[in-house]
Amino acid sequence: MKTLSLLALLLAAATARASDSAGLKDLFKDDFLVGAALNQRQFEERDPRVSELILHQFNSITAENNLKWGRIHPRPDAFDFQAGDAYVAYGEKHHMVIIGHNLIWHNQTPDWVFHDEQGNLLGRDALLARMREHIRMVVGRYRGRIHGWDVVNEALADDGTLRQSMWYKIIGPDYIEQAFRLAHEADPAAELYYNDFSLERPEKRKGAVELVKRLQAAGVPITAIGMQCHSRMNWPSLADEETTIQTFAALGIKVMVTELDIDMLPPAVKDPTAEVSLRPMEYDPKLDPWRDGLSDAAAQAEAKRYAELFALFRKYRGSITRVTFWNVTDGDSWLNDWPIKGRHSYPLLFDRDGKPKPAFDAVRAVAAKEYPQ
Repeated sequence: MKTLSLLALLLAAATARASDSAGLKDLFKDDFLVGAALNQRQFEERDPRVSELILHQFNSITAENNLKWGRIHPRPDAFDFQAGDAYVAYGEKHHMVIIGHNLIWHNQTPDWVFHDEQGNLLGRDALLARMREHIRMVVGRYRGRIHGWDVVNEALADDGTLRQSMWYKIIGPDYIEQAFRLAHEADPAAELYYNDFSLERPEKRKGAVELVKRLQAAGVPITAIGMQCHSRMNWPSLADEETTIQTFAALGIKVMVTELDIDMLPPAVKDPTAEVSLRPMEYDPKLDPWRDGLSDAAAQAEAKRYAELFALFRKYRGSITRVTFWNVTDGDSWLNDWPIKGRHSYPLLFDRDGKPKPAFDAVRAVAAKEYPQ
């Protein structure tokens, strides 16, 4: 695959801007859906800074946090569907493809889920019963309205083995199969996804392939693999990204880029592609070099990186069905506070004021240019 020079990208961007009415969803309409994860302020349309931007650029949405267990099922005897209902209503109002994120995860799941009223760990059958109730209530409520679900999120450790989560320890390795079957029962028409980060790591990719094959062999309904694609300027390599796409496509399932961003900040840990502890890390100004904004050189480098990734995604448009950014503007990105709170991150296509960055022009240029296959 040839990579355009930055000058050529910017010239192509001028062509792409010839029709200002064309958003990313229009420019890539023959390739894949283009989506964004939304926070509650955005899908309740309380953020005029980006409301028009979202509708103009995207045709798919993901709930960033509001469908996670801790938000929607905070107590054993209580479900809170207020935000979830607003999210789904927003997507329906604007004729968007609505994605549910997520059903089963080791994070943002209340501790009560795994314990009885006396604080003792549940047994397998009791935890399966809670999983069944949760999935039937949540997926069932939005049956026929949410297009697809991240059924199980981040079940693999860095080495590709199954994470030793409470789900795994109490139910066993078949908890993943159980979750998919329950989701399918609750909405037989919904697409069902397995979603994870750093799948470009060879050992983790191998574990994901083995997981998908086990599910397929057991007749479990799995529609797609979700590659989160939380990227950096120097990772993953385009070769590793391409190998990962090819490997999952060969399994006969759809491939989705589900949480795309590019972290421009210096790494806060030795291996930023590995699991990061939830323990808060102390702020260090040396690790926050862009407090006054990205330099022009950094912004152009980010643009080139985004162009390379989108050229690759477009090359595999026969396998990739959706590309979703993890939020909309730099100021809303989770990376401002992860893993160090208060940093100034610039990982998306739009700045803190919702204005397009050079990265946006570069992505538009990819859509305007026919790339060799």
